[in-house]
Amino acid sequence: MISLSPVQSLLACCLVLVIGRLLTSRIGILSRYSIPDPIVGGLLFAVLAYLLSTWGGVSISMETSIKPTLLLLFFGCIGLTANLKLLAKGGPRLIAFLLALIPFLVLQNAVGLGMAWLLDMHPLMGLLGGTITLVGGHGTGAAYATRFADFNNIQDVMALAMTSATLGLVLGGVVGGPVAEWIMRRHKLAGSLDHAAQPGHAAPDLAEDVAPATAGSFIVSLTAAFVCLVVGGYLAMLVEGAPVSLPNFLWCLATGVLIRNAGVRLGLKLDDRATEIIGTISLSLFLGMTMMTLDLSSVARLAGPLALMLVVQTLFCALYASWVVFRMLKSDYEAAIMSAAFCGFGLGATATAIANMQALTRRHGPAPEAFIVVPVTGAFLVDILNVIVLTTLISLPFVGGM
Repeated sequence: MISLSPVQSLLACCLVLVIGRLLTSRIGILSRYSIPDPIVGGLLFAVLAYLLSTWGGVSISMETSIKPTLLLLFFGCIGLTANLKLLAKGGPRLIAFLLALIPFLVLQNAVGLGMAWLLDMHPLMGLLGGTITLVGGHGTGAAYATRFADFNNIQDVMALAMTSATLGLVLGGVVGGPVAEWIMRRHKLAGSLDHAAQPGHAAPDLAEDVAPATAGSFIVSLTAAFVCLVVGGYLAMLVEGAPVSLPNFLWCLATGVLIRNAGVRLGLKLDDRATEIIGTISLSLFLGMTMMTLDLSSVARLAGPLALMLVVQTLFCALYASWVVFRMLKSDYEAAIMSAAFCGFGLGATATAIANMQALTRRHGPAPEAFIVVPVTGAFLVDILNVIVLTTLISLPFVGGM
């Protein structure tokens, strides 16, 4: 057993991110389809750790207690860079995004129920391979798995739920980029960086945008981000017993939005470049650790019907994002970026959705509306809608009553 300390775990994660960046920049297919660096490097580490454990009898244990803090820090930074003027501008697209999401939640569960019927599994396993774990993630999966184990006596349901949620996280990060790249080629779409690279187009003057932020601006942005964590955590504690449970990161994001937009009136001006770097580092470390600690032995042991169900769900999500989401969101460059994000949280999590968008915009150019609409939707709206859909389906006699 090799046990890594917190510092050693962070070092290992940083090395994995560096290797992931090298691989995505030098291997054509990874670069072409904008696969996020943490997914590539972290998955490679997980494979090597699995081989080392299987053939060498040596397991690696990482200290990952910092993961929740990294995720909250990332969402705080998202809020700190959110301009409400842009949100107002993206309002119609937000509504369209939600209108595309609602039928998807129903259809994803219908696909799961259909696969459960074909594979002669309990109908609730279809929901487990549907929005419970794919849209809901590990937290929702754990909550429903406990209920199914207690009231429906389904064996190994918790392990299946965690495996499904983890594989969904990987699949969401893998297919999002290729979906957006295919859409952009099919519809001849391009971002600002693509236009600048074309012959006859002068590159925009980005001197102001890429000028390095100062140490002072980093300190101010980091302070604001930690304020989001503290205030957001306090607000989450205040409403802990409320009828509707909202995720902690929503409060961090909301606090960041308040600081970003109200602070300007009070003379507080944050450097968005510094804030974005802090948020990107936090997200990369979070996803890197998540991928590195993927238990491939459990995945292999629980493979079979669940794997087949997830493959079908992945194909369905990719097709839905390409043909429905993209068309409902004005069929432009921003819509292509948001289609990749849709694959991210339609199969994995909001963090995966953001990572997909970051990988694409780094290559093709900014998509400001996408970075407002997707976090707002993924932060809490999708969870509220998911609970409503699941509660309705579980109440049906042929689903929860069997």
